[in-house]
Amino acid sequence: MTSIAHLGPLGSYSELAATNYAHWLMANHGAVSNLKPYNTIAKAIQAAATGETDAAVVPIENSIGGSVRDTLDMLWELDTLKIQNNLVIPIHHALLSHATCLRDIQTVYSHPQALTQCQKWLAANLPNAVQIATSSTTEALPRLSNDATSAAISPMWAAKLYNISVLADPINDNPDNATRFWVLGRNQTKQGSHTSLAFRLPDNAPGALLKPLQLFATQGINMSRIESRPTKLALGDYRFFIDIEASLDDPNTQAALQLLRNCTKTLKIFGSYKQIQVQVL
Repeated sequence: MTSIAHLGPLGSYSELAATNYAHWLMANHGAVSNLKPYNTIAKAIQAAATGETDAAVVPIENSIGGSVRDTLDMLWELDTLKIQNNLVIPIHHALLSHATCLRDIQTVYSHPQALTQCQKWLAANLPNAVQIATSSTTEALPRLSNDATSAAISPMWAAKLYNISVLADPINDNPDNATRFWVLGRNQTKQGSHTSLAFRLPDNAPGALLKPLQLFATQGINMSRIESRPTKLALGDYRFFIDIEASLDDPNTQAALQLLRNCTKTLKIFGSYKQIQVQVL
């Protein structure tokens, strides 16, 4: 049985992604999966890194809110984990509450990403409500039963799981909202449509970043994402995370990476992967 870590609690988008991945494993490999929720993304990733679970399904990027910093930072720190697969889950936000109408709502709970993705709707419909960030979109749902003036932005499917009414739906600012998830495990894959990596520069000099980026252009490799994250070691010191549209087993990719090692201080290869197609439940 394959054990899969994900951000909980019950009903979260991460659980939805992990559930869909489990169904994909069953359909394509005949593997039975056991889902294990954790209360933070970092703990879910750590579980896969230590062997407590076989894999972790974690969010990496939202089409509106951008990248998930916890996932990027943990992946850099844990050399044991590699990216196995990539899947995209449509995001459909609803406002769940025991209140009878919107004017009763004084407080709205949700994950920071979900709050960001519903800012226009909140400004138009609940301009005076206090927004409180939680560790997941479903963390606050159990406490709603004790407070009819509170609500939570959560997945639609969580309403049935927690027996809470849907006060408004959909409340996404963008109907095409989607989140990309990575499946992380301890085995590196070298075949796929994309490869992810990260590096630190040897110094903060003019053209220091241009040199590694030019290597990919010279080798005819397209970059689909680049992002900087502070190293937390010194002000102005950054790590750069890059996705390229190339496979690790391609000699052209290997040539580019060899050249990249010569102009970076630290280089980490997170693996090649393909985007798996899931039938969202």
